[in-house]
Amino acid sequence: MGGKNNTVIKTFHLADTKNGVISISHLEEPYGDGSFPVVSIGISLKKDSNEPDWKAHIPYENLDELIDALKETKERFGNK
Repeated sequence: MGGKNNTVIKTFHLADTKNGVISISHLEEPYGDGSFPVVSIGISLKKDSNEPDWKAHIPYENLDELIDALKETKERFGNK
């Protein structure tokens, strides 16, 4: 997933797939020396894949806003 020091925080099953997983990781220097750490959200359709099929890097400064947006989305559309 890039970066020098990657720490997987949590991995869990991707709903509506047979072997898909979502992984949440902390990445140090994801874009090279001196770059700021990020949270990486990876989606893999195959559980044993070394690289996710999709990933998003979220700066720590944006986490609270992202969490709020996810909660709002769940409240508005999660029970349909």
